[in-house]
Amino acid sequence: MDFGRITDFLSGNSQDFPNFWKTIHPNPMRFRLYSAFAFLLFLIFSCEKKSQSNAQFIILPSPVSFEIKGSSGLKGDEVELVFQEAKSHFTSRQSLADFQNELISFVLVPEFDANFEGYVLEISDRKVEIESSTDAGLWYGLMTLGQLLEDAKDQNAPLPICTISDEPALAYRAVHLDVKHHLEKKEYYFELMDRFAAQKINAVIVEIEDKLQYELQPKVGSEDAFSIEDWKEISEYALARNIRISPLVQGLGHASFILKHKEYEPLRDDPESDWAFNPLNEETYQVQFDLYEDALKAFPYANYLHVGGDEVHTTGRNSGKSPLELQLIWLNRVSDYAAQKGLTPIFWDDMPLKNAGVYRSIYDRELTASQVDSIWSVNEPNLNKYIDMFPKNCVYMRWNYDMPESPGNNRAIKWFTDNDFNVMGATAGQTRWNLMPQDQSNTNNIRDFALISIRNKADGLLLTLWDDDSPHFELYQRGISIFAEYTWAGEKRSRNELHQAYRQRAFGPALASDEHEFINALEGPVADWKNMLLDKKRDRNRLRKLKNPIEEALISLPNPDSAGVWTTRYQEKIELAKANLVRVDSILQRIQVSKKRAVRNFYTLDVYEQVAHAVQFSNRAILTLAELDEPSGEKRAQAQAKLAGMEAEWASIQSKVEEVYGKTRQLNKPADYLLDQDHHVHLANQALNFSDWQFYVEGLFLEKVKREVR
Repeated sequence: MDFGRITDFLSGNSQDFPNFWKTIHPNPMRFRLYSAFAFLLFLIFSCEKKSQSNAQFIILPSPVSFEIKGSSGLKGDEVELVFQEAKSHFTSRQSLADFQNELISFVLVPEFDANFEGYVLEISDRKVEIESSTDAGLWYGLMTLGQLLEDAKDQNAPLPICTISDEPALAYRAVHLDVKHHLEKKEYYFELMDRFAAQKINAVIVEIEDKLQYELQPKVGSEDAFSIEDWKEISEYALARNIRISPLVQGLGHASFILKHKEYEPLRDDPESDWAFNPLNEETYQVQFDLYEDALKAFPYANYLHVGGDEVHTTGRNSGKSPLELQLIWLNRVSDYAAQKGLTPIFWDDMPLKNAGVYRSIYDRELTASQVDSIWSVNEPNLNKYIDMFPKNCVYMRWNYDMPESPGNNRAIKWFTDNDFNVMGATAGQTRWNLMPQDQSNTNNIRDFALISIRNKADGLLLTLWDDDSPHFELYQRGISIFAEYTWAGEKRSRNELHQAYRQRAFGPALASDEHEFINALEGPVADWKNMLLDKKRDRNRLRKLKNPIEEALISLPNPDSAGVWTTRYQEKIELAKANLVRVDSILQRIQVSKKRAVRNFYTLDVYEQVAHAVQFSNRAILTLAELDEPSGEKRAQAQAKLAGMEAEWASIQSKVEEVYGKTRQLNKPADYLLDQDHHVHLANQALNFSDWQFYVEGLFLEKVKREVR
């Protein structure tokens, strides 16, 4: 029997099938033998194909267990249609247990051995089955199936035969949307809710400030604010995806969005400052409760009312009461309001710790646990003195964005838990970084606080995304994925593996490998960009109060009568600009390759690309000034020509940034918007138009060049 010819034929290598057929067909016995053997080989080849798929299936966040046994007979396209029908079924507020189909089935199992949102997903050769004790668990099983379908489609592969068992490590996994300085376009918030749902985020806290059209206090709402109905629509869309939105309405301090208006000046704690309310003025509570009332109409499915309360000292108009007592008077009033509404209040916990004298120990890595205990032994009585005034119904939110693992932070958490207070952590995907998040999207600190929260059996964790310096929201997406991973799964992946998983989920499998990493590489040049065009000890955020920022803050320009002096003075900046110019050119090339290989989220790549171009302008400007400082007249003339063209070059870059950013965000504030006193030097709070605050320094630099270079 010619086995070789049969195997060649079955494997697609045979070129002489007609002759082979003539050989075996006239002989019945030989034909039956060959037929039986061919059928056997067909089965072997079929099985081998199923078990040797090269497709990489990456779930984010990581499931508890994921066992692949081979390749199914299910093609992505046929399952995708049913997947979308099931998704629509759930988002129209129907139980997935009532959705049945030959390809996908959902089963509610009351005695299911997992927590509230846990599930088991099984894919056999021709069927998908998802089990859970709740509809939320069935939904998250469906979200995992969506990622498997995406990977199958991206790699032209069948779905895997697999079993996935899964449940979250933390019950409450919330993302903070801070809209105080700008809003995105309304449609973008719907897209965000879909992205959050796919990563099993189940809560959002919106720091609303003046971006709601308040009906009871209409003066507070900005002209560009969303209506109650707009926010309610977003809330309903989120709830249909198992995401509950709660409002954060800043209270005692951070009240400039209210107290900047003349009508509310009598409520100020300090008549000259728009920062804080007087907690002893009864009208303070009438205004705050009105704002709460409208916020709860806009977010009707809230289970929390975040009242803020951070970074504020009050005197009660020189009442003689201590700042801590005054804060607790206020906190009790707003906590009572929340209780009456059936909500749990959340309070930033920093001020009691500051007023008691223990806060600094939280942010000192050099302190040992015993040293921290010593500090607490001296100062804890300052807290305990008011222990009976701390509301018991409140969640005390222990926020720490850069050293959650410190002994001081853990000691603060312990004080709350030892006294039977409910404490929850807050980490950050964006703090005070300009243009884009840093520290690898704050991976380590997000990880550390998530692991601390899991270890302490906390209810959950909040990822803050502060709008103070207002990078584009697309640049937060990796940090959100990192947060989703650690709060759902704990530490199942290394940092590098997690970043690879993010790239696969965000852009497709072709970009998962390390050669396509560019975000980490861009962080350093962006950090250098912030003050590249400024003199030493000057900061981009702190220029507005200078009388003459061009002369007081910007780098000087070369003096043609003393060639080389400027280069000596700014040698460090020159070397940095040279190195970053090469780095960013390489990054821009990687982004271009990524655009060609990505299968989704091209817009995210566009935003990163614009950030890189903005950074390159400053690098080129420094190197051009170095050329202007050359003794050679020819080189100086070339540098002058380059500088003469820089205004047009920057106009082109700025215009493109505005065009790309403007696709999803409302760039400019209304013409009649009243800026506040900017107590915390928020870049995004320093001008009405986007480019006037984001690129204020670039404008000053070009003005200086125009004045001084002839």
